[in-house]
Amino acid sequence: MSAVDASSAAATRRLDQWLWFARFVKSRSRASRLCAAGAIAVNGVAVRKANHTVRIDDTIAVPQGAFQRTVRVLALGTRRGPAAEARLLYEETAAPMRLRELAPDWTPLLGEDETLSDIPI
Repeated sequence: MSAVDASSAAATRRLDQWLWFARFVKSRSRASRLCAAGAIAVNGVAVRKANHTVRIDDTIAVPQGAFQRTVRVLALGTRRGPAAEARLLYEETAAPMRLRELAPDWTPLLGEDETLSDIPI
């Protein structure tokens, strides 16, 4: 590998690895599944491969729960460190966008118009 190849390889990082380093996902396998599902977009293009290369100044859209976060890559990172270190890898480019409403923690067994006396025993 020549010096030019080594410097260009050092200026990139696998997408699944970067998502893990930046603490957007709890594991690299989860990041790979998100990529395979087409849920991650890099520079506006949906990515289907976990080995997609990420460079500094790329824009990444990643779903987190009911929200879509859009961030700009500031650094590629070398390890999965503490949260304070992970926040230095990116900056938010926009406020998180709501993808869907959160599901309620529970649903009542009875509807609003039903009471316990209406249920046959």
